[in-house]
Amino acid sequence: MSTDAVRPVTAGWLCLGLLLAACTLCGPARAQSATATRSEPKRVLMLHSFGRDFLPWSEYARSIKTNLEERSPWPLDIQEHTLLAARFIAPGPDGPFVEYLGSLYEGRPPDIVMSIGGPAAGFVQRHRERLFPKAPMVLTTVEERLVDRARLTRNDAVVSVRNEFVTAFRNVLQVLPDTQTIALVIGASALEKFWLEEVKRDVKPLEDRVSFVWYGDLSFEEILKRASTLPPHTVLFWGLMSVDAAGVIHDGKFALHRLHAVANAPIFCFEESFFGRDIVGGPMHSIPELGQKTADAALRILGGEEPANVRIEPIEYAPPKYDWRELQRWGISESRLPPGSTILFREPTIWQRYRWQMLMISAVFLVQAGLISGLLHERRRRRVAEVESRQRLTELAHVNRYSAVGELTTSIAHELNQPLGSILTNAETAELMLRAAQPDLVEIQQILADIRRDDQRASEVIRRLRSILKKTPFEVKNIELNDTVREAIGLVKALAQGRRITLSYLPVMAALHVKGDPVQLQQVMLNLIINAMDAISDADTGKREVSVATLRAGNQAEIRIADTGPGIPASDLASLFDPFFTTKPHGMGMGLAIARTIIEAHHGTIAAANQPAGGALFTIRLPVAR
Repeated sequence: MSTDAVRPVTAGWLCLGLLLAACTLCGPARAQSATATRSEPKRVLMLHSFGRDFLPWSEYARSIKTNLEERSPWPLDIQEHTLLAARFIAPGPDGPFVEYLGSLYEGRPPDIVMSIGGPAAGFVQRHRERLFPKAPMVLTTVEERLVDRARLTRNDAVVSVRNEFVTAFRNVLQVLPDTQTIALVIGASALEKFWLEEVKRDVKPLEDRVSFVWYGDLSFEEILKRASTLPPHTVLFWGLMSVDAAGVIHDGKFALHRLHAVANAPIFCFEESFFGRDIVGGPMHSIPELGQKTADAALRILGGEEPANVRIEPIEYAPPKYDWRELQRWGISESRLPPGSTILFREPTIWQRYRWQMLMISAVFLVQAGLISGLLHERRRRRVAEVESRQRLTELAHVNRYSAVGELTTSIAHELNQPLGSILTNAETAELMLRAAQPDLVEIQQILADIRRDDQRASEVIRRLRSILKKTPFEVKNIELNDTVREAIGLVKALAQGRRITLSYLPVMAALHVKGDPVQLQQVMLNLIINAMDAISDADTGKREVSVATLRAGNQAEIRIADTGPGIPASDLASLFDPFFTTKPHGMGMGLAIARTIIEAHHGTIAAANQPAGGALFTIRLPVAR
């Protein structure tokens, strides 16, 4: 290959290598430059009209800053300055403040200027050419009537609000239809005087419905005095209070608190920043909405969009919202609120506040109610069972009494034959004496007395027999125990005589009252006495006695029935009162079981034991009646 042929190829490869080397060296430098551009913070100048902490603009500014910081793709350097001149009745010239800002940003102007409020918007429009001729501007939180449209440039964007005073006052008349006067609280600065005139012009259509009072020419102290003595059906409307007619500068939030503390009328306002403590509410400008839309405009401009193309419609009032506490304080019915209204700060009801505690208490009550219901149902069942048991006991006791009376037939017949025989004998004697020529009337009178006594004796036997045999329900009443025992002994006295058994009765000397059914108690004593006589008759003992005694032991009455029979086998003592247990050849084993049931129904006890000298002893204990 020739030298001429090699040279072009070598030169071509050399140029290609130099080009690659240049690209390699320039690439990282350009990347570093782009990174530096992206990481360099955007300088945002926020110019306040009244102060960083002056309501309502401070709340709007805080919302704007929050939106910017949360959504910005670039780091932000937000610098804030305050105009302050708007807070004075006679503000000084703008020149010194313009020079201050010019010297501050002479080296590097901000990337965007944002004015907060009407005075700040007017300031930046008047001094744009001197301060920031090329910096984009966003005029925000400004009422559209305060924007100088003739001075807007292609480098300006506006986020304004619209104050519909008529709408705000119509809301007052809707929620408080009896309103006769609306007093507007407003300051005396140039801006406040401007708005006072605007309000007067806007509310002319309402002057035939309500009268207006303007507090713009009063000191705030005088406003407080008047607010404390307002006539009925008056409403206060909070406009703005930056400086009063006396030249005193006020913080809006603190001034409203003072007004609320002394006012005897409700306070309304269309600024949301005052909502939540001192005003009733109504349609208001939404702070979050304005903050979001302002941040949208600023980010679009920082991203390269021309400000004139960022067009945002004026922000109207948001749907009305009200403070529940103020509604309650002034007796405003929720039914009068406009449709779509929101009520905030509603105090929770007891149920909402203590829901879980009340649910637990309710659950406990339900469980207790269930238990009580179950216990009442069980009690009712027990009562029904007790009534049925007493009915069965009464029927069984009645049958048992018939059985016992069957054994007393001979004794009863003997008891009746004696008085009836005496009656017959006396009647025959009286008849013979009456046939005489001169009958002895005194003797006849004595005979008639004997007949009456024997008749009463027979009647008493029949009465006692009927009381024993009649079928009556269990009846508790106050009875004298000695008399009840004496009547029972009278029924078996003849039977004891027929069996040659000595039946003795030793009552306690004092009256002995108990509560119970006399018929059933007599039935128990008859059963025990007849059983004692049966034991003596079956035994071959020399002494044939049955003794009955009553006595009082503390708060209990005792009936003791003892016999001289052979006693009770020790092995039978434990089962003596069990149903169907008997020691008699032809017994059914129900007499003593019925006796124990009757005594227990009287809240008493019955016991059996053997006497040391021989024979059995049955002891009945009953509570003494109080």
